[in-house]
Amino acid sequence: MGAVYLYSLRSLDSEEAMKTAVVTGVSTGIGRQIAETLVTQGYMVFGSVRSQRDATRVTKEIGKNFKALVFDVTREDEVLASVKTVKKYLGNRKLDALVNNAGIAVIGSVQGLTSEEFKHQFDVNLMGVFHCVQAYADLLGADQEREGQSGKIINISSVSGKTGMPFMSAYNMSKFGLEGFSEALRREFQFYGIDVAVIAPGPVKTPIWEKFDPEGLTKRHSNSPMREPLQRMLAYSDAMSDKGCSPARIADCVVDILSNRKEGARYTIDTTAGQQRILSILPTRMGDRMIGSQLGLRRK
Repeated sequence: MGAVYLYSLRSLDSEEAMKTAVVTGVSTGIGRQIAETLVTQGYMVFGSVRSQRDATRVTKEIGKNFKALVFDVTREDEVLASVKTVKKYLGNRKLDALVNNAGIAVIGSVQGLTSEEFKHQFDVNLMGVFHCVQAYADLLGADQEREGQSGKIINISSVSGKTGMPFMSAYNMSKFGLEGFSEALRREFQFYGIDVAVIAPGPVKTPIWEKFDPEGLTKRHSNSPMREPLQRMLAYSDAMSDKGCSPARIADCVVDILSNRKEGARYTIDTTAGQQRILSILPTRMGDRMIGSQLGLRRK
């Protein structure tokens, strides 16, 4: 997918040094809001997008103290190439933050999804994080010859990383995996002084749900006995998204973590947390029956 979008960057002297952050997936939604908020907080932000067109647009819209990096998180070579731009700016200093936000949602029944769709969900939401962590670990502090305090990694997960739902098996798999990866990484990277935190939003008013075609999805399931339950799930998701939290709340949480106002390992931001609370209290099988009844999945 394209080369890194290079700029004329200079390394700053220590007295001029700004806080620095790499944020993935900043073209829209949560990532865009995180990038904008960090810039207002005095950060130099490097944000990833997947096209030169988006790089030009987002750079113009955010303005000063933002530099776009063009890479696809699923392409390890592109992620590694992006490090050169950030490294040039940092000089011998450490990177303060890596925010792994880039993600997609693949929706559909297990029988209705292709192997390629399932794998793509995994590649973006989990392997993409792995690529970025591995590529930027040295700048964050794994290279202990670098100056300054070790940086932090913030992984944007989801309440779907703890609760499985029908027709979201691929997305659940990727977010459950991200939760486990984050916990293991946090414990492993203690060695370098690199902290790892997870933000797990519930429904968010964000374009991630606009990146799939609900009509096409319903059409693909037109001959499936699960067609009506799928339609109910899509309607429920739309209703929850309308009531969801704003990306600004997630961006504010990122700022609080980076400024040490929050020192926990995981933060849930969910404006529609009622069902999640109920499911956490109920016996598992009772939760299964409740969800099955709501969506019409109970065998008659």
